[in-house]
Amino acid sequence: MRKRILIITLAVTFFAILAFTVVTTQIYYNDSLNKSKSYLKVYVNAFNQKYITENGNDGAIEFSQLLNGARVTLMDLEGNVVGESASVEQSANHANREEVISAVKKGEGFSVRYSQTLKDDYVYYCQKVEVENGTLLVRVAKPTESVWDMFAHSIPTLILYLIMDIIACLIFTYAATNFIIVPIEKLARKAAYSGQLSTEYPELKPIVRILNERNLSIEKQLNQIKTEKELVVKTQNSKDEFIANVTHEMNTPLTAIKGYSELLASGMLNEEQTALAYKTIVGQSERLSNLIARIINYNELSNDDLPSYEIDLSKSVKETLNVLRVEAELRQITFIENISEGVKVFSRQERVNEVVGNLIRNAVRYNKDGGTVTITLTNNTLSVKDTGVGIAKENLDKIFSRFFTVDKSHSGKYGGFGLGLAVVKKICNISGWEIKVYSKLLEGSEFIVKFK
Repeated sequence: MRKRILIITLAVTFFAILAFTVVTTQIYYNDSLNKSKSYLKVYVNAFNQKYITENGNDGAIEFSQLLNGARVTLMDLEGNVVGESASVEQSANHANREEVISAVKKGEGFSVRYSQTLKDDYVYYCQKVEVENGTLLVRVAKPTESVWDMFAHSIPTLILYLIMDIIACLIFTYAATNFIIVPIEKLARKAAYSGQLSTEYPELKPIVRILNERNLSIEKQLNQIKTEKELVVKTQNSKDEFIANVTHEMNTPLTAIKGYSELLASGMLNEEQTALAYKTIVGQSERLSNLIARIINYNELSNDDLPSYEIDLSKSVKETLNVLRVEAELRQITFIENISEGVKVFSRQERVNEVVGNLIRNAVRYNKDGGTVTITLTNNTLSVKDTGVGIAKENLDKIFSRFFTVDKSHSGKYGGFGLGLAVVKKICNISGWEIKVYSKLLEGSEFIVKFK
């Protein structure tokens, strides 16, 4: 980082110094030309009749001596040289010179160029001058430095400044990097051990924000991994529990079927015992078939992606009550119906039948003889309340688990497998419905479903 800062600092300052040198040289050169033009104009104003001699060169030389050796050239309006102070081979005509052309047109002209005659850079000023015999063009010139000559003269100073710049950049880089790196190092150490970061330096706040976002992202990922791990463990435990429960549920009817089949095969049963054996085998076979059907139905719910449609919930509840009314009357259980007409939900008929049927059937099955079941349907909310055995507080969070039943012995006292409420919960989750349960042991239970 120090090397990079040093290189950048050197590059910036080098080009700044170089640019400053070029600009100041140009400014100085332009100022020098303006001063030279002013001087040459004053020189020409000093020209008078006495410098017009029979030999034009003599007058030009005399006028040049007055001007401290400035080159003097006298010309007619056609640009023909009539006098020259410089001891050089003269060009017969200067009409094509820039300053001469301008002087003929405007009265005066100014130019800067390299003189092929004198082999040097000159500043030229030419002016029309009225004399007794007519009009002359008087041109005065003095040597000058080109802008590149001036720049070349500044190179030693430029090199000195560059050396000083290198030293200054080395000192600045060391100090600046310490000033920059130390807070960053502190921030990095803090980031390694702290969750949320803060800084007093405004320049580091974007970095702090990025680090905080990164830490939050990492924390979310870790929590997600933890949740997924817990889910895997829970799924595995649920799978093991499911297998154990299925095995237990199937073991009872299979044991009965096997036992009575062996007795029938032995031929040791009388006619009454044989009839009982056949009846038991048929009953347990039906129970086993129902168990397998319920398991298949439960597992197929997750793979069911058939479209939904509008269902008359009021009608479904009434039909279910009619089906279960005979069973309820045998145990003197009374239905209290508070059912609003025309309540509709968007689902499928078989799902609605599963939810409504399981809730009301359980309210009858786990009720006391002579009890009541109150069914309330209003505004897409179904409530099924009974006066039955109730559910212990510690079991309220388990009742929607597969194979959980009030009958701990799995003896089938209440005729269920513990899959009904699991199916109801699964359908509610799939459909986006909400189900709640309120219960007290030996006082009854209330299940409430809010349809959407």
